[in-house]
Amino acid sequence: MRWALVRVCLAVTTMVVVAFAVPLGLVIKEMAHDRALSNAERQAAVVVPALSITTDREQLERVVASAGTDDGMAIHLPAGDGKAALDLGRQRADGQDIEAVRRLGRASTAKVPGGSVLLQPVALSLGTVVVEVYVPESEVSYGVGTAWAVLAGVGVALVVGSVAVADRLGVRMVRPAQRLVEGAHELGEGKLGARVPEEGPTELRLAAVAFNSMADQVVQLLANERELAADLSHRLRTPLTVLRLNAASLGDTPAAEQTRAAVAQLEREVDTIIRTAREAKPQTAAAGPGAGCDAAEVVRERMEFWSALAEDEGRKWRLAGVDRPVRIPVARADLAAALDALLGNVFRHTPQGTAFAVDVHNGEDAVLVLVSDAGPGIPDPEAAMARGQGSGSDGSTGLGLDIVRRLAESTGGDVRIGSSVLGGTEVRIWLQLDGRRSVPGRRGHRGSVRRRRRTAGAR
Repeated sequence: MRWALVRVCLAVTTMVVVAFAVPLGLVIKEMAHDRALSNAERQAAVVVPALSITTDREQLERVVASAGTDDGMAIHLPAGDGKAALDLGRQRADGQDIEAVRRLGRASTAKVPGGSVLLQPVALSLGTVVVEVYVPESEVSYGVGTAWAVLAGVGVALVVGSVAVADRLGVRMVRPAQRLVEGAHELGEGKLGARVPEEGPTELRLAAVAFNSMADQVVQLLANERELAADLSHRLRTPLTVLRLNAASLGDTPAAEQTRAAVAQLEREVDTIIRTAREAKPQTAAAGPGAGCDAAEVVRERMEFWSALAEDEGRKWRLAGVDRPVRIPVARADLAAALDALLGNVFRHTPQGTAFAVDVHNGEDAVLVLVSDAGPGIPDPEAAMARGQGSGSDGSTGLGLDIVRRLAESTGGDVRIGSSVLGGTEVRIWLQLDGRRSVPGRRGHRGSVRRRRRTAGAR
């Protein structure tokens, strides 16, 4: 498209330059010819007053000499009053042309070797005198070559300028089209964050707007699917945890063992399905300024669910930091899945009656979610985090911590496992409110987080 536009502009500009330059060049040549003849007429007019006064040869020769054109001017006097015809100066015109001018009584030009002559008739009492003025060819074409050269230079400059302008216009048109193609390729490769700048001609801007709208719609559809998958994950895992805990209280009968084995098999299958779905998750765009959820609301909602099971097992629990809204840049379903994974681990890997707590700390640049328990703790936190890549030796898939790690890293934060004030394990989830900032592991874990604590209940 770019070179096609350049070729079109080159052809059009060339035709315009030729259409104007050729006639203008001819006009310049004609003007130079008229200028030379006008000069000749002025020279002829110099001797007209002298001819009206006298026809003496010597006096006329002095007049011609005073005009400075003795070699380029001739005077042809007719015969009369007993005097023969008299020719003064160098005659270049043909005698027939001179006689024709004398007979017709009007000025005329004639071609002669080296140029042309102007024959100017002057009517006197003795007859018609013809004044001949020689106009050399160099005077007729004087300045024409320079004018043509300037005209050609202007034409070439116009052609080059039009090509340059056409090239810039072509770039302005082609570059948005190339970016649109690149955006389409990136979107086809699964890079859902690909967007196209809305610039260029109107049609390409509209195409870019349509492409970006389509990409946003694709991201939204995939986000809805991910939310549905995450919701399905914690909806399945939570009942399975309850079934496993209830199956543990059935005793040692064969039916109870079969029930526990079936629940364990079902839990492994669900974990496999969820892990496969998360590993196949496409790369989506980062959450925008308006995306996210209220962490305090999600934590309260999930604690309402788990509190019933905690009461059945005699577990004391505490909830703090959820008295005010806490906006975080993650999807509601993702946070709920992470909380269910951590609380499910508490119920799964700690004895009945073990207390646990959930604290939310809101800072200017980050939100810290602490899930702690009074259980035996995790002897090797690094190995526990690494189990997100595969199955652990204790039968745990590590999927819960992997879900939490993915959630934190999606905001630029991280997850740490340490000792809690309750004596067991504390999982710290650091959620960056601005994902472009560095991970907080290098500045002290509390950072600028300010503590907001309120005891929700202890049972």
